[in-house]
Amino acid sequence: MNEFTVRLTTSFGLESILKKEANRLGYAPVKTEDGSVFVKGGYEDILRLDLSLRTANRVLIQVAEGKASSFDELYDLVYSIDWKEHLPKDAAFSVEKITSVSSALFSRSDCQAIIKKAAVEKLKKQYAAGAISETGPYYPLIARIKNDVCSIYLNASGEPLNKRGYRLNKLKAPISETLAAGIVLLSGYTGKREFADIMCGSGTIAIEAAMIASDMAPGLNRRFSVDDWHVVDTNRSKEIRERARDMIHRPDYRILASDIDRNAVRTSISNAKRCGTDSFIAFQKADMRDFRSRAKFGTIVTNPPYGERLSDRREAEELYKDLRNVFDSLTGWQMSIITANPEFQRCFGKKADRNRKLYNGNMLTYLYSYNENTGEKYG
Repeated sequence: MNEFTVRLTTSFGLESILKKEANRLGYAPVKTEDGSVFVKGGYEDILRLDLSLRTANRVLIQVAEGKASSFDELYDLVYSIDWKEHLPKDAAFSVEKITSVSSALFSRSDCQAIIKKAAVEKLKKQYAAGAISETGPYYPLIARIKNDVCSIYLNASGEPLNKRGYRLNKLKAPISETLAAGIVLLSGYTGKREFADIMCGSGTIAIEAAMIASDMAPGLNRRFSVDDWHVVDTNRSKEIRERARDMIHRPDYRILASDIDRNAVRTSISNAKRCGTDSFIAFQKADMRDFRSRAKFGTIVTNPPYGERLSDRREAEELYKDLRNVFDSLTGWQMSIITANPEFQRCFGKKADRNRKLYNGNMLTYLYSYNENTGEKYG
């Protein structure tokens, strides 16, 4: 079986969580960089990673890496690849994404054209063909050039892995599914205690928490590029998915998802039904200020309004003060809040026990986490 260097990409700030995920699945990371974790594996491993990773954005197969400070060097690097090992004679392929950082080669369109041309010429030589028909399975390529070193990857995920398939309905400014899973895991939640999102919006955080609590693989409801390549035996592919389905179990409690907006609650229910987690979550139309729980221990993770517009800022800051009151009313509970508002800690009235820099798309945010409330009032 072929073994590859596999690059798992993620959002900045989630590398440590992704590394733990890979470890739990049995893959020892060989290297970690900003936004990436590297492991080794074959095609079956790649399918499992696509299926099971909660915080990865893509699973990429590295096919080459080398110096590319000129177009000639880039052409030679791509031509040196044993493309026959990766692509069949009728493969359709294109460079879907290319990035260049601190490098002499910065024209994306020119680099894409050179990579395509070099790969086609090499395939024609290897298959002794006058032309490449490109009528077969599609192989998306990704190229990254940094400090004049180019890495070429096959995108084994296809669509980014945050596209779980359940969130057809979403509200304004939702966070991605992978970021939602990441902040749930960063909160320390493992599925063994009460959990609530008291401003649930589209329900993404609660749904991701429910998948964690039930051991539901996040990629069960979609396909990946590696499926289309037919490199994993059909029966093995079915077996891998069936094994993942067999792992799903009902949590001992129902996760709470509430929002003051009735439309948000409806949207959350619709999304959870598509995911298959609706029976694991209790949905409510409720003001977060009224949240109460008899549970002795629990975790709140929520994504409140950021107050980006000046007209909304005062309302958002008052809401942060009310969040503090909710936290003070709960004994034994933890709270994690993701926000881009730089005044959050001042308004909340307490410095976070931990804070983590994260990106919601291109927006810089922070995850503020507060440890278990002992019942004592803070100053």
